[in-house]
Amino acid sequence: MAHEPEPHALDAEAVRTWSSLALAALGRARTDIDAINVYPVADADTGTNLYLTAESADRALTGSLTPTAPGVTEGTPAATLPEAVRAYAHGALIGARGNSGTILAQLLRGVADVLGTDPAGRAPGPFLAEALTRAAEEAYQAVAHPVEGTMLTVAGAAARAARAGTGSAADVARAAYEGARAALAETPAQLAALGRAGVVDAGGCGLVAVLGALWQALSGQEPEAEPVQGPAVPVERVPEPCAQEEGGPGYEVIYLLEAPEEAVDRLRATLDGLGDSLVVVGGDGLWNVHVHVDDPGAAVEAAVEAGRPYRIRITHFGDERRRASAPRAQRAVVAVVQGEGLAALCAEAGATTVPARPGEPPAVAELLDAVRRAHAREVVLLPGAAELRAAAAAAAEQARADGVRVAVIPTRSAVQGLAALAVHDPEASFDEDVVTMTAAAGATRYGELAVAERQSFTSAGICQAGDVLGLIDGDVALIGAGLPETAEAVLERMLGSGGELVTLVLGPEVPETLAARLEAYVQQRHLAVDTVTYGGGRHSAPLLIGVE
Repeated sequence: MAHEPEPHALDAEAVRTWSSLALAALGRARTDIDAINVYPVADADTGTNLYLTAESADRALTGSLTPTAPGVTEGTPAATLPEAVRAYAHGALIGARGNSGTILAQLLRGVADVLGTDPAGRAPGPFLAEALTRAAEEAYQAVAHPVEGTMLTVAGAAARAARAGTGSAADVARAAYEGARAALAETPAQLAALGRAGVVDAGGCGLVAVLGALWQALSGQEPEAEPVQGPAVPVERVPEPCAQEEGGPGYEVIYLLEAPEEAVDRLRATLDGLGDSLVVVGGDGLWNVHVHVDDPGAAVEAAVEAGRPYRIRITHFGDERRRASAPRAQRAVVAVVQGEGLAALCAEAGATTVPARPGEPPAVAELLDAVRRAHAREVVLLPGAAELRAAAAAAAEQARADGVRVAVIPTRSAVQGLAALAVHDPEASFDEDVVTMTAAAGATRYGELAVAERQSFTSAGICQAGDVLGLIDGDVALIGAGLPETAEAVLERMLGSGGELVTLVLGPEVPETLAARLEAYVQQRHLAVDTVTYGGGRHSAPLLIGVE
């Protein structure tokens, strides 16, 4: 006789299991959820946005659960329940995508606001019910103009069912899941756009998947395959653009914002006057802002007045719909670049670019988004840094699940990416093109000049703050006092093993006279070597050197 699985404790391990199961569930449902996305904008990306938000949350949570204490078994969470839920919510906040992803991030923050307190002496069932209730309350508060028949409705129903539930945390989770499923089935009758299309709310569908994962994590029982049964089961189709409200704003603007709460209150009022679908989530000085507007510049300017916005993403709905309906190109190149000048240079060469700033490498979601924006059957991905290879591989794997053929060329510097782009041949076969680009990147030695920020040990000795570091192939090869002299020394070492072309990429604060000096230096000492110079632009390193 089969036995019911034992309920799992409400602890950090349960949160990790929940995150993993939720990510997998959203991955399976992503395409179907995208297909029923008709409100507030029929841009067929709700499932994708929820998945990318959950992926960011899962990545942050996994990093927080790394065992550190002696004798801790591999795979055993080192974090407590409060630490785990806070990490989970923070990861969702910084990676939230779209309207639905932003609301999901706030729901997780509400859960963390309760479960992130000391659980000692708290009964797990009521504790979880309180967390789900707080989640729904905070989600409603984050949306400027809540609409029923949406993800918010499903969250509210789940909270009410959780409060009415009794028993263990697993029992409460099941009650919340079933309450959410019932509410999801009613959404077509609550929202006219859904009723006309004959579908349930896409965001609510994703939330049901997340709550089903929570129940599974706590009970060990697998939820129903479909979030709801009956005539409102999701259908595989992309809604027509006319499903968007007539006269609605043309742009979606999303950014992270570092600002005090009082400044965010003023920002809410400003953005509410600029557009609609306003959702502001977060707290403690860090916020994720989502709004639909006709003037994206004004939305960003308002953020600058409030604090420091970054990871700004502006999407034109018409462009997205045209891209989705347009035929795919055969092949595209996606390049990660640090520096606006390099980004423009790569874009001129036909690449889709992903900006990277010092200390802010792009996440998997950003790389995957760029691969999708490239809208091609075949994509060559140039990560441009050794530390991005794992993220590039993860993005490639997800893109392959969408039917895109992706190859990652392990470029470790922007100059290797330039070398690969220079030999890119879209007319060649995919395999031939990848082999040629890989060979060109691999044959390019790369150097970089950087200024030390503090005293530290390097492979070339101890450096002091303000010293100029000359790096060759990623390692500090020498320490100098001045930029020109150090650059010449790096060039001489790199050309010692031969070369035919030197590429110089100058940062924005480096004088142009340095380029002339280095070009003359190469010409005098290596007559057969040509030199090309580019401006790296804002956010680029002081000097990049490539030798082919």
